[in-house]
Amino acid sequence: MNYLWTEDTGAGLHFWKLVNEFFFGNKFIVESKKSNQGILEAVSKVKPEDGNIYYIAFDYVVDNQDIRNKYRLLRLYADKSDKHIVILDMICFEHLILAFDKLIVWTGTGKTDKIKMREEIISAIDNHRVDISKIEDKKTLQYLMGFKKYSTERVMKSLVGELTENEKWSVKGENMGECWYKNCCISEHLGNIRCGQPEIKAGNERIKLLINSDAVQKVLEGVYT
Repeated sequence: MNYLWTEDTGAGLHFWKLVNEFFFGNKFIVESKKSNQGILEAVSKVKPEDGNIYYIAFDYVVDNQDIRNKYRLLRLYADKSDKHIVILDMICFEHLILAFDKLIVWTGTGKTDKIKMREEIISAIDNHRVDISKIEDKKTLQYLMGFKKYSTERVMKSLVGELTENEKWSVKGENMGECWYKNCCISEHLGNIRCGQPEIKAGNERIKLLINSDAVQKVLEGVYT
C-alpha cells in the first residue's frame, strides 16, 4: 500500500486529497497525523517488512528550531527505513498556494501592499526560509518584523490568509474554498472584498493547474523517484 501522511488538517489535508484524486488517480491512502509530532510518532511505528511506502508531507522551515529538531529525527527514521519512508521536499502547504502564479488574478484581491509583499517574499525564499537579507522593500521588512514569534511558516500562513480572504478562495477552513476545485466563477464585489475572474471555468481544471504548478511539482518529485 502507498500512504501519504501529512501534518495538515482542514484545507491542507483537503488539498492532498485533491492531489491524490486528480493527479495520482487515488493511488494513495491520504491521512492526517495532525501535527509534526504526530508524524514522528507514526513513522516510529513503521515496519518495512510490511512492504508499505509512506510519503511524508512534513512542513520544514530552518528558522524554527523545534521543527529543525523534529526534522532531524524524521530523517533518522527515513534513513533506517530502507526507502519505505520518503520525505517530500516542502516548506508548507501555504507556500504552495503563495507561490502559485494565478493566485492574485484568480482571487481578485485588491490588497496592493500584500501583493507587493508576496512578490518580495517569494523571491527571497532560499533553503526553506525567507532570507531577509534579500528583501529591500521597507513595508515588507516591517511586516516580517511584526511577528512576535517569527518563522517562515508563520509569515506564509498569515500572508496567504490575507490574499485568500474571500471564503470562495479561502484555504483556512475545513476544506479549500470551493472555487479552487468546483465550477464556481465569481466576479461580483462582496462588500470590501473583490472577487477574481479565473479564465478557466471548470473547477477540476483549476485544481489541476494548481497541482501542476512549479512549487507543487517540485514537492511531488519525491513521489516519482
